Amino acid sequence: MLERKQLKDQEQVTFVLPAETPPGPVSVVGDFNDWQPGTHTFEPRDDGMRAVTVALPAKSRHSFRYLAAGDYWFDEDHADDHDGTNSRLHT
Repeated sequence: MLERKQLKDQEQVTFVLPAETPPGPVSVVGDFNDWQPGTHTFEPRDDGMRAVTVALPAKSRHSFRYLAAGDYWFDEDHADDHDGTNSRLHT
């Protein structure tokens, strides 16, 4: 799930996943963090979910995926679109 907050020149995007699905640590990796795992790692929230927030420039497009333990890559079902390999986000 994606939560969005529009600011003046950027959009804060919060990536949200269930607390234990998939189990273990999960990172969001994409062109906004040079595809570096561990840069944006999900943290637990009080509502039983886990999330990470990334500030992105307004009016931009980004590719991303999720990376879980065991080299398990997966996509965001609620992304703006998919390019065949990656989830896509339009701010």
